[in-house]
Amino acid sequence: MNNSFGKYIVIFYLCVLAGLADLTARPVRTLVIEDRVANKSRFDYAIEKLPSAGETVRMASLPAAYRKATGDDVIIGLLDGASWDRYVPEALLQQLKKKESFLLYRKGKNAPLIIIGKDETGVLYGCEEVRLRQQDIEGPVSLVDAPEMVLRGTAIGLQKTEYLPGRDVYEYPYTEELFPWFYDKDLWIRYLDMMLENRYNSLYLWNGHPFSSLVKLKEYPYAIEVDEATFAKNEEMYRFLTEEANKRGIWVIQMFYNIILPKPFAERHGLKTQERNRVITPLIEDYTRQSIAAFVQKYPNVGLLITLGEAMEGVGEDDVRWFTKTILPGVKDGLQAIGSDVEPPVILRAHDTDAPAVMAEALPIYKNLYTMAKYNGEALTTYTPRGKWAELHQRLGNIGTVHIQNVHILANLEPFRYAAPDFIQKCVVAMHDIHLSNGIHVYPQASYWDWPYTADKVDERLLQLDRDWVWYRAWGRYAWKAERDKADEEHYWSEQLQRYFGLEQRDARSLLNALQEIGEISPKILRRFGITDGNRQTSSLGMLMTQLINPYRYGLFTLLYDSEAPEGEMIIEYAEKEYKGEPHVGETPTQVAAEIVAHGRRAVDLVESMGKATRNTDELRRVLNDVYIHSALAAHYSAKVKAAIQVLSYKYTRNVEALKSAVPDLEKSLEAYSTLVDLTKDSYLYANSMQTKQRKIPMRGVDATYKHWEEMLPVFEAELRNFKHAIDSLTRNAGNSIKTEKVLLPVSVVFEGSIKQVSLKKGAKPYRDQELVITHLPAELEGLQAVQVDSEKQKREGTLLRFTCTQPVKVLVGYFNSEDKVFAPKPVLEIDATANDYGQAEAKIRNAVRLQYMPMVDVHTYSFPAGTQELKLPKGEALILGIVDDRELLYPYNADIDNQGDDLDDLFGHYGETKL
Repeated sequence: MNNSFGKYIVIFYLCVLAGLADLTARPVRTLVIEDRVANKSRFDYAIEKLPSAGETVRMASLPAAYRKATGDDVIIGLLDGASWDRYVPEALLQQLKKKESFLLYRKGKNAPLIIIGKDETGVLYGCEEVRLRQQDIEGPVSLVDAPEMVLRGTAIGLQKTEYLPGRDVYEYPYTEELFPWFYDKDLWIRYLDMMLENRYNSLYLWNGHPFSSLVKLKEYPYAIEVDEATFAKNEEMYRFLTEEANKRGIWVIQMFYNIILPKPFAERHGLKTQERNRVITPLIEDYTRQSIAAFVQKYPNVGLLITLGEAMEGVGEDDVRWFTKTILPGVKDGLQAIGSDVEPPVILRAHDTDAPAVMAEALPIYKNLYTMAKYNGEALTTYTPRGKWAELHQRLGNIGTVHIQNVHILANLEPFRYAAPDFIQKCVVAMHDIHLSNGIHVYPQASYWDWPYTADKVDERLLQLDRDWVWYRAWGRYAWKAERDKADEEHYWSEQLQRYFGLEQRDARSLLNALQEIGEISPKILRRFGITDGNRQTSSLGMLMTQLINPYRYGLFTLLYDSEAPEGEMIIEYAEKEYKGEPHVGETPTQVAAEIVAHGRRAVDLVESMGKATRNTDELRRVLNDVYIHSALAAHYSAKVKAAIQVLSYKYTRNVEALKSAVPDLEKSLEAYSTLVDLTKDSYLYANSMQTKQRKIPMRGVDATYKHWEEMLPVFEAELRNFKHAIDSLTRNAGNSIKTEKVLLPVSVVFEGSIKQVSLKKGAKPYRDQELVITHLPAELEGLQAVQVDSEKQKREGTLLRFTCTQPVKVLVGYFNSEDKVFAPKPVLEIDATANDYGQAEAKIRNAVRLQYMPMVDVHTYSFPAGTQELKLPKGEALILGIVDDRELLYPYNADIDNQGDDLDDLFGHYGETKL
């Protein structure tokens, strides 16, 4: 009894002493020098972020604050807000030169901690640094930090995985039905806090035409696309978002395309919402200028990101005129309306436009301009960019304004996690050193079109914000400072993973190394085997054999190999050099085929040696599944590439044994793909979040089809089955050609206006104003009725053909294989989202026609239903070679009129109605 009583007495006295200590210990005070503060909301928010339970005291002067301060206090102010040199070493103050830089200084343990910002954002980052490093700054402190990149931003798309009824790509009004997350303030706060934590300072909102959801025009009241209640909510959300972003040092930047018109406006005036080759009329110009003016007047602190190309015809005079005569004057009109001379930032996106030429015309009339271009296209492929694309970046980087790197779409990373900090760091270094860039704009790591969700198949959908935390943290970390010690970075990221998953230190290091290994796989696959850097290819779904052995059939985007990959060889180049006994150059397909398998195996070995996690265990299970997925994907590609090289050797040797030797590797590829299906069928909803007609590789993904590995497995099974059957046929019928004859018959239509036709044959003249004649064409095109065109008019105005047909037809258009601006550009989905609206994106007959002295011509087809129709072609020379039944030319082929080699595609047959 006495012992128990004594124990309680001791506890009582300990509690009393603890209470006295709490009462007598003076809480930390924040002594604030407010002089020269311009952005008060950001400055006050910074102070709120400090881990202080004490009072905030506004001080009139620094000497008064310092006299009053003790070692428990914090003094905060702007560099220009006080004379700091009496209290802080001059050498440290001299380092505060860049915007957003900050200084932390404490002379000794009993001295106050001083936080100085070059500006309000610098104060904010300084306070954040104190919050994150509380235990590290109790003694003497001397730290100055500043960002290397001026703009460090993230992107969110107000887009959907599918088109809306009656609308085209990018056309999505801001409504709760379409984008419920846009109205979720708690989610926005979480996202903005993530941005602040990673020191991002710009947020880009992507949408085709946002103005009809955000502003009203007196002259065009019918242009608004949302009801009054929704418009009021949009106003409230935009105000909320911009205010909360401003507190955290973040610029909101609204992106839009040109020229997109709101649906009610377009219908009122009998126009299309999008028309790449549209004529810029005074009505369209006035509406757009007024929309921009109203937006700037309403949101003068919001920047604008402009895509001149894609939705309007790119490189040429129209984009320069549109930017300098419509967009920038619209911005100035808005500023004039509110009496402001502070130019909001305007960013010109160098996509499908001659950005250097546009900037040369624009800078004399508007100074606060930036440029932006894609880093590795719509993918992530290399940290050694080069070639013409690097040259464009360098030209933009040398203009004298800030040039921004857009890490765009990431189609080759979808839908899996990408958490390879080492690869990301090297990319940022390349952005500085090779692309001469000083800004970054990072897309979501995957599922851009499905924001805010990931593609993971779980009971409650995961948020990209949560799943892809390493992605956002890595780009933000290296945008702030790119060159960091490798050992320090390994320690940093291992520690991050250790904390997140509750792992032992050794296991966290193993996981990091596994993530670094698989981080090499997808970039290497696309840059050495792919068709394009664009989102029409979903490389995680694999590729058809014909896509590997005959990439030109699928519209090979050569920039992928020439600029977005190390120097090296395509599969077709490698096979040709092997046959000719020529030396290989750079990174080869066989080298990468071996390397990606090695990466996958090492990653699997690393994670299989790990112990158990104590936190976020479900997420770690999904991460590990991604490791196994990458290993299977690597095995699939590696074996298929080896088979492709064997198939290509048949092209040169005509030895059926070469085809037979490809069968075991093609079987291994299919086996690995079956494993991939097993690993993804219960873990992922889809491979690519863009589930529209733009997706074409490996299969045409219309209406969300062929979006999962389970759907692709039967295709690859048929491919192998057809190949074996073709080998049997060749063995039985040695020497027979696999090429088939095609016969095309003309279809009559009624043309509007004066149209002259000429029968296609050798010696025919397809131009009214030139004496050039056809020298080569395949037999199947002979007898078609070509439309004679005026080449000079084509170059000035483009081509317009109106006609009426009584049945569905295809118009055969010949595009010259040349990038010379005298020729009309081919429809290319990489730069034009409408490039397949009539089925025209793919060349149906390659190497089809040759005119004397002219480049080779490929035939693309435009499909039209019965009725009155209109064909518009861009400016430049092109041929209209005839009109046939729409049921013709269902499958592309190589006419090979110059006898450059046989087409091997028929070896792989069909899957349903699709030629493989």
